[in-house]
Amino acid sequence: MVKEDKATWKSNYFIKMAQLLDEYPKCFMVNADNVGSKQMQQIRAALRGHAIVLMGKNTMMRKAIRAHLDKNPALEKLLPHIVGNVGLVFLKGDLIEVRELLLANKVKAPARAGAIAPVEVIVPKQATTLGPEKTSFFQALQITTKITKGCIEILNDVNLIKVGDKVGPSESALLNMLNISPFSYGLKVEMVYDSGSVFKPMILDINDDDLRARFLEGVRNIAAISLKIGYPTACSAPHSVVNGFKRLLALAVETDIDFAEAEKTKAYLKDPTAFAVAAPVAAAAPKEEKKEEKKEESEEESDDDMGFGLFD
Repeated sequence: MVKEDKATWKSNYFIKMAQLLDEYPKCFMVNADNVGSKQMQQIRAALRGHAIVLMGKNTMMRKAIRAHLDKNPALEKLLPHIVGNVGLVFLKGDLIEVRELLLANKVKAPARAGAIAPVEVIVPKQATTLGPEKTSFFQALQITTKITKGCIEILNDVNLIKVGDKVGPSESALLNMLNISPFSYGLKVEMVYDSGSVFKPMILDINDDDLRARFLEGVRNIAAISLKIGYPTACSAPHSVVNGFKRLLALAVETDIDFAEAEKTKAYLKDPTAFAVAAPVAAAAPKEEKKEEKKEESEEESDDDMGFGLFD
């Protein structure tokens, strides 16, 4: 197979990018740091039929997008986010489904010295297979240990690396000795493009319950402000009606004014015992019935005992 020259390769790249931008209304902008070629092949195979991955130099991607702005000006929103080792994943289907496929294709990796920790690393308490000569190494990292059956035992869980910290040589060596691969790498979704809108991937995690809760929170805030400044709105109207009724009820209690809704409140204030006695009387009836049942059972048992002897 004859390898195409650089100019032809660039031309084909721009043609392919233009075709994808025309055909697909959605795309993920993904970060490919620490993703090897073999893993990339596995990701492409997993996405086959769902999405297409296109990587390339940032300058070429920007140039291809700028050339397409006359057809779709909204693509300009992608340009500020083409920074670092990024690529595009084009799709037509469900964004959440394709993102789950990307998250599922991650590979565990050791903690290399100088790498930035994407997650917190905790070394669990355990009995290691390391000999006593490594004790000083653990002491340098301030890890409490003891010697058990000729091997080092870690006594407590150790928070070795925090999120965003740079992995040091000592931490990397320790994790390698313990055969711990704490990190996992794959294509990380940085931004989402959907029919002209660009947003962060966390927006995809919002469900109907979150929208309902946020909407109700806004309604409560509007109602509180409206009640405070005395400006009636649709949100505050029910509260205003209830507050008005409470004032009318208080006025009726303090004066001789009567209306149907205030009669029960006045009757309660006049004689609270009339409302308090009914409940205990109703609750006492079942207890009396139970006592009668127990008494009948005991009488039946005594009758049965009278009819039989020990040697019958």
